[in-house]
Amino acid sequence: MIWKNGLIQAAYLWKKFWEGLTLKRIGLIMVGAAITSFGLYNIHQQTSITEGGVMGMMLLINHWLGISPSLITPVLDLACYGLAFRYLGGQFIKISILSTMGVSGFFSLWERRPPVLPDLSANPLLAAVLGGCFIGIGVGLIVRQGGSSGGDDALALVIQRISGWRLSRAYLFTDLTVLVLSLSYIPVRKIVFSLITVTISSCLIDFVQKADFRQGVGGMFLRRGKRCADCADAG
Repeated sequence: MIWKNGLIQAAYLWKKFWEGLTLKRIGLIMVGAAITSFGLYNIHQQTSITEGGVMGMMLLINHWLGISPSLITPVLDLACYGLAFRYLGGQFIKISILSTMGVSGFFSLWERRPPVLPDLSANPLLAAVLGGCFIGIGVGLIVRQGGSSGGDDALALVIQRISGWRLSRAYLFTDLTVLVLSLSYIPVRKIVFSLITVTISSCLIDFVQKADFRQGVGGMFLRRGKRCADCADAG
């Protein structure tokens, strides 16, 4: 009898989890996860372009305190998701679980093969631009479906909800804060390229999240072009 009740409860929770998740929505989340992880593996990891947000804070704490990233990352992500649950609700957490699993799964898939893009370490500007495009488009697709790919996105969306800022401004605020602190151990030259990539990704995430693709490419860019152009003034 107890095990039957347990099965019924598990079936109910399983059904509840998938409520509101259509095949189209899941497909777009997975496409975003694939694009994001592809950029992280083939560009960011190969060229050592540092990040802002949670990833950059993880590297900062690891450098100065010697705490393993495997311990830091879950703590930072859980703190961000705790805030997100309070301000964005359970539906956001549910979709974020799915998208985070997607990013991890695709990253593991890419790791099984050598990088498919050439090493751009000798051309950090190109790496910063391409890396920002991959992250911006991939994460933008995930955020558009109501989720996040990690603690960075959750924190930025919470800041957007509380402050009323554009999403690009919320991303830049967290990224720039961490990048400024990272100057304590990373050369200015590398920080400059990191600034380029986070600026591009922030603008693209905001753009993809809000773009009305039903208008066609021309109308979409006319309506949203000014929003992306204003990202440099987000501060």
